[in-house]
Amino acid sequence: MGSQDFSSKSVSIQNLQSHINETVVLRGWVSNKREGKGIVFVILRDGTGYVQCVVTAETANEQYLELAQTLSLETSVELHGLLKADEKQLGGVELQVTSLSVFGVSENYPIAKKEHGIEFLMDQRHLWLRSTRQWAIMRIRNTIIYSIHEYFQGEGFVQMDAPIFTGNACEGTSTLFETDFYGEQAFLSQSGQLYGEAMAMAMGKIYTFGPTFRAEKSKTRRHLSEFWMIEPEMAFHDIFQNMDCIEGFLQHVLKRVLEKCKGELTTIGRDVSVLESSLGAFPRMTYDQAVRIIKGEEDVNGVNSIVSLEDELKRCEALLVSLDAEIAEREAKIAVPGMKKGEINFNQTKITQLKQDKSDVEEDLRNIPQWIQSAKNFKYGEDFGGSDETVITRLFDRPVMVYDWPHEVKAFYLKRNPTDSRFARGVDVLAPEGYGEIVGGGERETDLELLRSKIVEHDLPMDAFEWYLDLRRYGSVPHAGFGLGLERLVTWVCKLKHVRESIPFPRMYGRLTP
Repeated sequence: MGSQDFSSKSVSIQNLQSHINETVVLRGWVSNKREGKGIVFVILRDGTGYVQCVVTAETANEQYLELAQTLSLETSVELHGLLKADEKQLGGVELQVTSLSVFGVSENYPIAKKEHGIEFLMDQRHLWLRSTRQWAIMRIRNTIIYSIHEYFQGEGFVQMDAPIFTGNACEGTSTLFETDFYGEQAFLSQSGQLYGEAMAMAMGKIYTFGPTFRAEKSKTRRHLSEFWMIEPEMAFHDIFQNMDCIEGFLQHVLKRVLEKCKGELTTIGRDVSVLESSLGAFPRMTYDQAVRIIKGEEDVNGVNSIVSLEDELKRCEALLVSLDAEIAEREAKIAVPGMKKGEINFNQTKITQLKQDKSDVEEDLRNIPQWIQSAKNFKYGEDFGGSDETVITRLFDRPVMVYDWPHEVKAFYLKRNPTDSRFARGVDVLAPEGYGEIVGGGERETDLELLRSKIVEHDLPMDAFEWYLDLRRYGSVPHAGFGLGLERLVTWVCKLKHVRESIPFPRMYGRLTP
C-alpha cells in the first residue's frame, strides 16, 4: 500500500473512448477478477463505468502480476497502462496494464457472487450499492433528478423550499410523524403543497423538491416512510392546463433517460418499449369512465379488463406446467454422470433463471384471481386500490390520467367541479405495467367558505389553517399543481419489484439501518 502519487491525473471510465491508444491512469475498485496461466483479468469500476484490465508479465512484470493475483473483490487500486480498442469488451476498450498499486485491501467482502436473500442485502445496503445493478439504478435516478430540474427551470418555474417541520397536516393526521419543536407539537412534513400555493401567489410558478414523511405501517412494495417529492404549483392554471404540464414534464424526463441511460437500462434488463410509447399522448378519462373499464363494462381498444385477466390466468397456468417440465428435464440431465463442467454450469444457470420465472408466474397466479374479484366487486364512489390501478393500467402502454374524482375520497383543498359538485377536480396519473399512482394533483379550491366547510368535514383544526385561508382572502386566483414521488417514478422507469431499490438508503416500516 504505502503513499500514493497523485501527480498523474486519472481518467474516468466513462470517458475512455476518447483515449484509445494512449497511456492512461485508472483509479477504482476490483469488481471482478479471473485468472489464467500467466494472466489476470480485472474488471475495474470507478463509479462512472466498468472496464476490463489485463495484467501479464509481458506488459507489466512478474511483481505486478503477482500483486494482481492477490487482488480481492472491492480492493481499491490504481492502474497504469495502454488503452486499446476491443469491441468484444465492456465499453469497447481494454487496458493493457503496465503497473498497479493498491490503495486499500478488501478482505472477505461480505457480498459474494452467490445469491443472497433480500434482508441480508438490505442489512448490507452500504455495500450493496456497489453492485452493478444498484449502480445502474442510482445513475438512472440521478438522470431523472437532473431532468426534473431541467424541465421546470426551462419552463420558467422558480425552485423554492417548503419547511420540513410543520404545525399542521396537509391531508389528515393519521400518517404523521410527531416530534417536539422546542416544547411545541410539530410534525414532519407529508407534503410541501400548501406552502407551495403560498409561494406560487408570490412567484407565479414554483416547484419544491424535498423529503417528505408518511408514518404508514405498511410493508407493501410501494411504500416508504421517507421519500422525495416534486411539487409544482402554478397560478392561473386549471385542471386541464395542470394535466398538460404533468404530461410534458413526465415525457421530458423519460426522453432524457432514454437518451442518457441506454447502458444502465441495458444493465438492469429494462425493456424500454413502454418508456418509448409513453412519449406519446397520455389517455385521459374521468373517474366514471375508469370505473366502467375496471368493472369490464367498457372495453379499451377492443380489450375487456375482466376477459383479459381470465385469459392471462389460463396462460400462466399453462406456463407453470411448462416451466416445471423444463426444470425437471435439466435437473435430470445434470444428474447423469459424465457431463462436462461447462455444460453443467450452463444448465445450472438456466435452472436458476427458470426457477425465478416460476416464482414470478406463481405470484401472478396468486394475484390475478384477487384482481378479478376486486374489479368485479368495485363499489362506485370508492378510491382506487392497488388492484384497481393494476387492472386498468394493464390495458395501456403508457401512463393514464384519471380526473374528476368523488370529492369524499380526495383532499380537502381540491376544487369542486363547477358543473357537478359531486366531483373534485383532482387528477391521478397511473403508471402502466401495474405500477399504479405516481402523480396526484389537481385544481385548488378558491372559494373561502367551501374551503372552510371542507376543513371542518375532514376534522382538521381551523386555527392551524388560517394562514392558508389568507391565500383566498388576499387576491385569490385559479391555481393548480401536483406531487410526484421520485422513488415511485424511479421504480416504474427501472421496472423494479420493490421501491426499496429506488433510493440509496430506504427508510420504511421496520427498516432504520444502515
